Amino acid sequence: MAAVSLTPRALYEEVAELLRQRIFNRELAPGSWIDELKLAEEYGISRTPLREALKVLATEGLVTMKVRRGAYVTEVNEKDLSDVYHLLGLLESDAASVVASRATAAQLKELQDLHNELEKAAGDRARFFEINEKFHRRLREIADNRWRDQMVADLRKVMKLNRHNSLLKSGRIEESLAEHAAIMQALTARDADAAAQRMREHFANGLEAAA
Repeated sequence: MAAVSLTPRALYEEVAELLRQRIFNRELAPGSWIDELKLAEEYGISRTPLREALKVLATEGLVTMKVRRGAYVTEVNEKDLSDVYHLLGLLESDAASVVASRATAAQLKELQDLHNELEKAAGDRARFFEINEKFHRRLREIADNRWRDQMVADLRKVMKLNRHNSLLKSGRIEESLAEHAAIMQALTARDADAAAQRMREHFANGLEAAA
């Protein structure tokens, strides 16, 4: 196989991104052993940047390093999934509370516009996924806490390891849309407590659908 062309940024970062996408796309399946020699040959690199990339993925929870056995793609069990959704619910409900209290009218309109796009995308699962992520990301950006953002980003990477995304469950898109509408209603009413509660419920329902 021909070597993959890599961009000029730090080599291990580029390799980490390539592996990250292969994990998310299930090209590297949960629980599978990562063949370092094969990958290094495929990418046309030494094992040093590959091992640095694996360390990055290990800190994100996507890869598990086992003594004398090498690196494996992390498997997410029911407790892992429950813990991730619990923390996401706490972090994103806090962000929703901040947005309800502090967002400008223009920022709330941005969120409303994204919600309107979400409604239009209800019949297109891939598009719905994309807009859903945009909505949550924009809400966190408005809440403006980079440490929370970093924690959420890492948790969402682990959530993507789940074989059964919550939005794939029959009827879940419609339920999620209704939950988003309730979140928007609380945000526009400037009700911080209600916004936080609706967001917690949103993630609790997401966990139930994903389990």
